[in-house]
Formats: sequence, structure tokens, C-alpha cells
Amino acid sequence: MAAALTRAFLKRSAGASGVWPAVTVIKPLHRQTGGLADSLATFFSHDYPGAVQFLFGVADGADPAAGVVLDLKVRRPDLDIELLVDPRTHGANRKVSNLINLARAARHPVLVLSDADISVAPNYLRRVVVALSQPGVGAVTCFYSGAPDAGVWAALAAMAIDYHFMANAIVGRTLGLAAPCFGSTIAMTRETLARIGGFEAFRDHLADDYEVGRAVRALGMEIAIPPMTVAHHCHESGFGELFRHEIRWARTVRLIDPAGYCGSAVTNPFPLAIAAWALLGFSAAPLALIFIILGVRIAAKFAIDGATGVRAGPWWLLPARDMLSFAVFAASFAGSSVEWQGQRFRVSRNGVLTPL
Repeated sequence: MAAALTRAFLKRSAGASGVWPAVTVIKPLHRQTGGLADSLATFFSHDYPGAVQFLFGVADGADPAAGVVLDLKVRRPDLDIELLVDPRTHGANRKVSNLINLARAARHPVLVLSDADISVAPNYLRRVVVALSQPGVGAVTCFYSGAPDAGVWAALAAMAIDYHFMANAIVGRTLGLAAPCFGSTIAMTRETLARIGGFEAFRDHLADDYEVGRAVRALGMEIAIPPMTVAHHCHESGFGELFRHEIRWARTVRLIDPAGYCGSAVTNPFPLAIAAWALLGFSAAPLALIFIILGVRIAAKFAIDGATGVRAGPWWLLPARDMLSFAVFAASFAGSSVEWQGQRFRVSRNGVLTPL
């Protein structure tokens, strides 16, 4: 894992060509409030030399996220900030409906999509555009780390990202077992978007980011990942909110990659060791294994913290985090429905959403 982390975060990008195309940053929003202004403001503090349009979209003008954007627009009159209110829906995936509406208002040749709860460094746009300009690259995405709000539930959510999801994604990418595309960042040209059928092609898919990446690869083009992370802000305030979010995430992965997901059971060694200890009569050998596994997990946590420069949560929460991850893994097989934005959906084997 240490080698994979080094390759992912410590290598250097190629220098820019000196030509900086105009960029439209697209942010679909839905009822986000806590920390939204701070997250969006990080995109405004960029050092990108070219023109940048910031395009935000909501389905309802009464959405509290709309007020956040309007306030930022007043505070930053020097920037090209636009809020689009468009209630039209085009499929089961409301986020993609928002993107379809927003894409029609985008003016520039390079599109950079990003989820609402993502924060970035000032050099983010530079590095994304440099990566996109490389030969054979059709899209750019970014690894992301968890940035928790106050409270244990937000910390557990961030730890799931850093110490389970991201670690697995980096190793899979490094070994050539996965070619991920994340909602944290999807950058592509308008031409590439048109070639994959526009956002309309993904209007009924739950894992729209994954499907976009798959469509780009089907063109024979690469998904580039620059050597940096962005921050995903975690706001979970209770167990129910955290569990519903993680179940949706887990069932999404299970449906799009069932074999890989089943194999990921081995990435939860701590709960398996606890079970072995109980089954073997609480003997000394399995107990020793538990402490060895815990030591390895703590070492891996500090390696990830050092590579990303962030700390998702304290080491003493790792046992609870690992037990919860295994519970989510097991529960994900108990159905094929998910809850998203206050609505329940059934998810088919090809990832298509059907409202319930």
C-alpha cells in the first residue's frame, strides 16, 4: 500500500503547454447548507490563468443552496458566477437532470464537474487542465479524502473514505485492476461529452460518475488522475444518516462490480478475526491475530494520513469503523433498493434506477 500511495501522490505532473482553455466549473446542488459556502469559496480562490465560468444549478429557487450561491455572487462580483434554477427532470437521477440543464448554459470548451461537498486547493484547475491536455486522455478525475465536521459520526464517515474506499481504489488503480471515475471531479471537453451521448445518456443510472468513465474508456481514451486529492466534506450527524448513505454507496458498488465487491470482504480483516476468535473458543492465537491486524490497520492509517496530508479520524475509532464497514457490507446484500434525496429507488443489475 505504501508504494501505491507514493505513486498516487508524490509523482509530478507534466508542465502545461502555456495554452489555457476557458473552463466552465459545473456544480449541481440540492439542499446543501452546512459548510457549502466555504466549500464553494475554495474554487473561487484559484490561480488558473484562463477564463473561468462558475455555473451552479438547483431545481427549486427556494432551495437553501440557491441562497448560498446568491450571497457568494454578491461577495465576489469580480467572478463569472451564474445560478441556474431549472425544475425540469429528464430521468430518475435528479443530479443528472440538473447536469443536463446546466450543460446547456455552459459557455466554455472545457467542463469541470464537481460534487457540492468538495473543496480544492488554488492550483486545482491548473492541474486538472494539464492532465486533460495529455495525449489520449478523455477525462480527468481525482482521488478524494474525507474532511469531517464536528462529531463522531462525521469522523466515521470520513474514515470510511480514507481508510477503506480510497485505500482500495488506489491499490486497484496502481495494480491495473480498476479505472475509476469519481464525482469528486470529472473534467472533459464538450466534444468528448457529445461523443458519449451527453449527460442524457446517464439520466437513469445511479452510478453516473462510473458510467461516464466507462463511456469515455469505450472511446479508447484514458481516465487520468493527477497526483493530488480533493476534500470531501462529511456532515453526518447521526447513525441513521451515516448508515443510509453508506448502504446506498455499498449497493451501488455491488451492482456495478459484483465480483470485485464480493472479493472486498478480505479488506475487512478485523471483524473476521473477531469472529474467528469467538468460533475458536476465545483462544490465545486468534487474539494475537486481532492485535496484529489492529497494528497493521493503525500503521496503514498513518501512512494514508501522511500521503494525503489530512487526518480523517483518530486511530482509536478504527475498530468501530471496521466493524461498521463489515456490517454495511453484509447489509448491502439484503436488498436492491436505495434512498437518495428523500426518495426510494430500486436499482437493477445494470445500475438503472426505478422509483418506488
